[in-house]
Amino acid sequence: MNEIFLDLLRLKSKGYCCAQIIIILALEAQGKNNPDLVRSAGGLCFGINWSGEVCGAVGGSIPPCLYGGKGTDDETPDPDYQRMTAELVDWFGVFTDEACGGRRCSDILDKFPDHSMCGRIVVDTYGKCHEILQRNGLDPAVGRNG
Repeated sequence: MNEIFLDLLRLKSKGYCCAQIIIILALEAQGKNNPDLVRSAGGLCFGINWSGEVCGAVGGSIPPCLYGGKGTDDETPDPDYQRMTAELVDWFGVFTDEACGGRRCSDILDKFPDHSMCGRIVVDTYGKCHEILQRNGLDPAVGRNG
């Protein structure tokens, strides 16, 4: 069984949603803990605050921002993080449209009411994020200030 999937099960059993799981996994890869960010990611759960809109797993677009986004007055955003984020979001749209009939949480749950696709979406999105970061010379285990 995939290690990411086991991590997903561990976090899901603790009550975290798809977006929060992706954020926790990204932070854990860096040896970090940020409860404020995890709580904030909860707003993406079940299609943005339980609205059924875009799947919260698209929160997987947040990890590239951990590497290149602006977080303090002294930082300058890395120009590549927006391209990496756009690549992930584009991939996510194609993946969910093909596999699930749409990228909205409600579309996915209409087709998979038992939530059976949710784990795959989270695992694949997190894996794609890592692939994009690594292809761009970034180590997912090392944060911006590595």
